[in-house]
Amino acid sequence: MSNDFSKVSKLGFGLMRLPEKDGEVDIQRVCNLVDDFMKKGFNYFDTAYIYHGGKSEVVAREAIVKRYPREAFYLASKLPAWELKKAEDCDRIFNEQLERAGVEYFDFYLLHSVEEGNNYDNYVKYNCFEWAMEKKKKGQIKHFGFSFHGSPALLEKVLSEHPEVEFVQIQLNYADWNNPIVHSGKLYNILRKYNMPIIVMEPVKGGTLASTTPEIEAMMKKEQPNKSIASWALRFVGSLDGIMTILSGMSNEEQVNDNLETFTNFEPLSEKEKQILDEVTRAMAKLPTVQCTSCRYCCDGCPEKISIPDVISALNTVRIYGDDNRPHFFYNNLIERSGRANQCISCGQCESVCPQHLPIVEILKEASKIFDK
Repeated sequence: MSNDFSKVSKLGFGLMRLPEKDGEVDIQRVCNLVDDFMKKGFNYFDTAYIYHGGKSEVVAREAIVKRYPREAFYLASKLPAWELKKAEDCDRIFNEQLERAGVEYFDFYLLHSVEEGNNYDNYVKYNCFEWAMEKKKKGQIKHFGFSFHGSPALLEKVLSEHPEVEFVQIQLNYADWNNPIVHSGKLYNILRKYNMPIIVMEPVKGGTLASTTPEIEAMMKKEQPNKSIASWALRFVGSLDGIMTILSGMSNEEQVNDNLETFTNFEPLSEKEKQILDEVTRAMAKLPTVQCTSCRYCCDGCPEKISIPDVISALNTVRIYGDDNRPHFFYNNLIERSGRANQCISCGQCESVCPQHLPIVEILKEASKIFDK
């Protein structure tokens, strides 16, 4: 397999939201999902140092690396800025990642979550761009880039200062195209100006674009009764120019099969479908939901072990559908393995790592008033 980007499959398998059993990743089930994915000719897998509490790269080794020829797939991982305390940490973490994943090189390697503040400052402080180029010279990184959660101005700055970057990963979906915090549309246009290959994350916005209110879903089902709601989000991104691969964090067989159906015989959006998505976006913007993508970056460092994305999911259900028994039942089951919303100590750790820049402390206070009565 050459390193020509055209060989990278348009659908990528994100190893961030894997199926679990008894609190651990269900390796056998992941193997089955990987097999279905590979059989259809798809070949890109995305992991990171922090996913699944540091176990995602190990899962990649067990489910992919040990079971397929190295040239049959592309594997991507990422360097976490927040784990860097000294320059030597770059090598320490990278070597640990190679060992975890059971590989001698990563096809794609990213600086994780470049954005204003400590993340970008750390990458500059520890010369991470230059460090990555050294790894590339040694053949331990085949292609170098970064994932991005910052402002359009910072993206311009990084791209202008670092022509060595070969690709950029951004959050891109129809709901965030004009989002004043995420800036999907502006970031996309900057990357196109630089003719930069784009990897898309959160095309279904953490699953929030896979289902919505019956009224909004009816707008899509009227035009495409046999296509899933999630497929609209994936087809929106896949219809754009300059997209190298689109990551989907697939957690079960239904999601894998639906995504494979969408991409095996890919159909770009028609003009009428684009107009329908414009109407859908306007309708969604009126919903009072918290725009959480369930990336779970907030969970690992929470001193009270609160499963913040799940609490937000319960809160969103109340906000949209009213306060009935369903979200309370969900929350009561949740707190058997998670801290309660009212246990939040307002330390702000979660807010410091949230890619969506959500006011999580205040959100948990609202949730607590509803669920911790």
